[in-house]
Amino acid sequence: MYFILAYFTQRKHLYKQMNVRTIHRAAPIHLQIEGKLRQMIALKKYQQGALFPDEVRLAESFKVSRGTLRAALTRLVNKGLLERKAGVGTRVARVRPSESGIREWRSFSQEMEAKGIQVENFLQKYELVKPSREAEQALVLKADSLVYRLDRVRGCDGIPVLHSRSWFHPRLGLSGKEQFDRPLYELIASETGAKIGCAHEEFRAEIATPLMANLLHVEKGEPLLLRRHTVFDTENRPMEFAEVRYVSNRFTLTLDLKREM
Repeated sequence: MYFILAYFTQRKHLYKQMNVRTIHRAAPIHLQIEGKLRQMIALKKYQQGALFPDEVRLAESFKVSRGTLRAALTRLVNKGLLERKAGVGTRVARVRPSESGIREWRSFSQEMEAKGIQVENFLQKYELVKPSREAEQALVLKADSLVYRLDRVRGCDGIPVLHSRSWFHPRLGLSGKEQFDRPLYELIASETGAKIGCAHEEFRAEIATPLMANLLHVEKGEPLLLRRHTVFDTENRPMEFAEVRYVSNRFTLTLDLKREM
């Protein structure tokens, strides 16, 4: 009996040590550099068109190799946040709505309304929380920041279609008393005055966790479509980061793309 008790006591102590290391583990270096570059993007002088320092100076200031820096720059270029021109340099990308292949900016409720479908809310939770690591990086937040998070399960005809989770930048000045009974971006514009400029979207497939299976009324392990997006204002500052999970056989997402001539 003593041996078993000592064994589990040692294991418990080990788990505590492991948990402490997990909680305080630093983000990978490439994500740290990307976060620093995002902070630079938000600075007024770069928003106004100033060029970033060259790669040599940036790498020295961040104390990383040029390869690591270049990889972070390239990711931000691919996300549409930066633009680079040979012989000129790197600067914050200008918002060019005319180049977008998405014709209109619509919320889920607006999309359904256009199809004559009445949206139902099965769950809505709005609270002040510590953001996830992904939200913290996307919104360029300090480590101790608290933000408002909106969780919703939505659908139609009594059937859940999606679960959405949005984190909002403190800059918006949300009070926590907002009533989300109208389209999200319409509410943000009227309550905060913030105007949407552009967004970065990412899509991937994943399987339903026990929590998602319960919320969306599907079987555990059923395929879901995960849509992550970061919404920026007209000054290219992040204002919302969201993760939306769709039941793949209950929703079809379509994009209209236009080839540049």
